[in-house]
Amino acid sequence: MLSIRDLDQCFQQPALHTLVGNASPHFDLNQFWPRDTEEMSTEPTFQLLELANERPDPFAVYTALELWADPHTSSKMLDFHLNENLSVASRPQAFIEQSTQWMTEHFSITEDTRIADFGCGPGLYASRLAQRGANVVGIDFSPRSVAHARQFAVKNSLDVTYIEANYLDVELEGAFDLVIMVMCDFCALSPNQRTALLSKFQSCLAPGGRVLLDVYSLAAFETKSEENFYEKNQLDGFWSEAPYYAFVRSFKYEPERVSLDKYTIIESTRHRVVYNWLQYFSAESLADEVENAGFSIEALVGDVAGSPFDPADVEFAAVLRQTI
Repeated sequence: MLSIRDLDQCFQQPALHTLVGNASPHFDLNQFWPRDTEEMSTEPTFQLLELANERPDPFAVYTALELWADPHTSSKMLDFHLNENLSVASRPQAFIEQSTQWMTEHFSITEDTRIADFGCGPGLYASRLAQRGANVVGIDFSPRSVAHARQFAVKNSLDVTYIEANYLDVELEGAFDLVIMVMCDFCALSPNQRTALLSKFQSCLAPGGRVLLDVYSLAAFETKSEENFYEKNQLDGFWSEAPYYAFVRSFKYEPERVSLDKYTIIESTRHRVVYNWLQYFSAESLADEVENAGFSIEALVGDVAGSPFDPADVEFAAVLRQTI
């Protein structure tokens, strides 16, 4: 495996950055490699660049655990969650307050209401809904986020049960009046995963129960473009405590309305690839998908805080009701 020093030497050459930036699939790295490194083979570097530029089929690889369960990146993600001014992993605090207030009013949440929060993270929604009297179960597979949520619940005497598990695999006990899935988590799943998840919603809802989820719109898809760049220690060390290079390749799949941000992370002793997929929806395509799973769209809103629906916005939310 090449060292970070070797990569530093290589990428000090501006012509190579130009080729990588243009996503040239084939080029002779020897013309850019320092001539005083006679014992070094360029083959590993070329193979890694080929890997970084490889275009997979939509949703061919699923690496969510790499992002959310890795000790280092999950710590960084928790910091993003808890930063009240960022919308990276969670909405800003003011929006969450507005959102939970709207949910309370729209779904007539009382102390008898049972809510399942799929992808609850550190409990930013679950805790607020519990403060409004609901009986809440939160599911998330990030140990660090769940630990934070549990500590907050104990400290504030909240009636919240947190389950550390992949929500695609968990089996919930009891019947819920409301299932929520926010921050467009639904879009990060493959078609097969979304079908399985909607079936899971069906099995855990009480009769007349509803689902609230938000998704990215086709207007957001239109803003996407295919891009690529590399950066040393990208995102201020987000991917590792050790020095690394991040090669970021963005793909756009027109027929499927899918995008991919592919991160190839190269450290001195290892390399790994993280795939961030997103599916984009129109109101019609979302309706078709949920209807096949036995739901209908009861209401369309602009977001999970209940703003007016506008198809020109980059996201929208839907309230689903069972039809079977």
